[in-house]
Amino acid sequence: MVTLPKRSEVPVEQTWNLADIFPTKEAWEAELKEVASLVGSVTKFKGRLGEGAKTFLACCEALEALMKRVVKVVSYASLHLASDGTNPEYQEMAARAMSIATTIGTETSFVTSEALSLPEGTLEKYLAEEPGLEPFRITIEKMIERKPYQLHPDTEAALAALGEVLGAPAMIYERSRTADLSCNPVADSKGTLHPMAFGDHEDHPDTVLRRNAYAETTRAMKAYQNTYAATWATEVKKNVALARLRGYESAIHMLLHQQEVTIDIYNNLHDIILTELAPHMRRYVRLRKEVLGLDKILYCDIEAPLEPEYEPETTWEEAKQIILSGLSVLGPEYTEIMEDALNNRWVDWANNLGKRTGAFCSSVYGVHPYICLRWDNSLREALTLAHELGHAGQGVLAQRYQSFNNTRPTMFFIEAPSTINEILVANYILSQDTDVRRRRWLIMQLLKTYHHNFVRHLIEGELQRRIYPLAEQGRPITANLLNKIQGEILDEFWGGEVEIDEGARLVWMRQIHYYRGLYPYTYSAGLTIGTAVAKAIKEQGAPAAERWIEVLKLGGTKKPLELSRMAGVDMTKPDPIREAVAFVGELVDEVVNSF
Repeated sequence: MVTLPKRSEVPVEQTWNLADIFPTKEAWEAELKEVASLVGSVTKFKGRLGEGAKTFLACCEALEALMKRVVKVVSYASLHLASDGTNPEYQEMAARAMSIATTIGTETSFVTSEALSLPEGTLEKYLAEEPGLEPFRITIEKMIERKPYQLHPDTEAALAALGEVLGAPAMIYERSRTADLSCNPVADSKGTLHPMAFGDHEDHPDTVLRRNAYAETTRAMKAYQNTYAATWATEVKKNVALARLRGYESAIHMLLHQQEVTIDIYNNLHDIILTELAPHMRRYVRLRKEVLGLDKILYCDIEAPLEPEYEPETTWEEAKQIILSGLSVLGPEYTEIMEDALNNRWVDWANNLGKRTGAFCSSVYGVHPYICLRWDNSLREALTLAHELGHAGQGVLAQRYQSFNNTRPTMFFIEAPSTINEILVANYILSQDTDVRRRRWLIMQLLKTYHHNFVRHLIEGELQRRIYPLAEQGRPITANLLNKIQGEILDEFWGGEVEIDEGARLVWMRQIHYYRGLYPYTYSAGLTIGTAVAKAIKEQGAPAAERWIEVLKLGGTKKPLELSRMAGVDMTKPDPIREAVAFVGELVDEVVNSF
């Protein structure tokens, strides 16, 4: 039988070097024990935060020092698990690290509660009189903003103690998807069997292989639909309950408060893109059906290559050079970071059994970011790598110029650095190639990016937008309900151009995004910002690029809407959204007119 290689069988150069975090597992074990014993360095300040600004500063510094070490311990274990979720040793490591992190979170939860229970104006007074608190200003100001939603210290401590349990839905989903949900090999049009991991081959040029893979993924998902529905329902109910406890208008309001954006902006992105982008994307799939000679368009056919016989390949080394050339416009400091990432095993690009599906980047403070993807020698994958390197670039620059607590912008902004990289690299390739066919192929890759971020992920967000109010009304969240609403959303968007079959109705089972607050819709925010900034860089060159790098250096020291404005994009208005949608329409026009 054809199978994927085991983790132990893949070349080491295709894997990330986790020794940069800890040289050995034994060193990790020692740090795990040490970290667990250091919680006293923070808890000794319990009941003392009212003593004065210097005591409060000492507490903040002790907590920061501890959390830096916790991040390394948890990252080392979780990255091992991402490389092979079937490995019992890695499962145990991740569980132990998370357990200790939860215990530390419980023991140190008093810091926020006690700080906010101080007499009105005390924290502001501390900030004014103690210069050493300046690196903690953002954290303290966020504390003050969230004071109306803070619960009694005992309640906050209890919730912190339940942190591992409250995070269980995400853990259960990811563990099941990587370790339990398996797919059988599938045949192509010539009868050749191909090894199959969850979601593989669904954009393959061979229609038989693509549809067989889609059917196999659907079969595998369907077997777990009731379990996954119960898991996601638990996540939804958790957020609904927390929002009520804290006094928010709704769970969506609570989750948006964490992102530091308003519900109007949230609704604008959904309403404008899903309504105004639909005609462009419908036209695109009609072309796809005609050119490919398909009887119908299934969910898996939406991204099928329009020229199956033309699929540009690139080696890993070639892709590295393309990316470095495409991103050189961002200047020498940024280029150096990219070279470091590509040449010093920050990237795990092997394709092995048990490896987490999808691509991601995880920044480890004090070390460097780590990128996970499955490399397949396609030029398309080079754009995916550029995307994840955007997260890495932001992580390195923010850590270089900001303190530990100030490195990460809120979720609303987090996809902007990645999508900008993807567009810049695509634009570079387009500028270097005069071949009409290759240009058309590249434009279709850009359309794939916009489909992922403006359609797939935003439809995930639309499902959240409809499900949360139902849960708040007491409606049970079942597989039948999710399948029904998912199908309705897809049918509304595609308007009959795509057959919404069983596999399409089950797409809510495909992503862990649902377990990360309102993460899905933020892809559309990031791509809207990315489209505008990439256009400015293309038109203005160095001034716009330098402005963007300065924004990346700010990390999380500004709110996302301010970061966007500093980059030249006003997300409080619908204009940037409509301009991005219009740009997609122009791309569709060019592809349609080229056939």
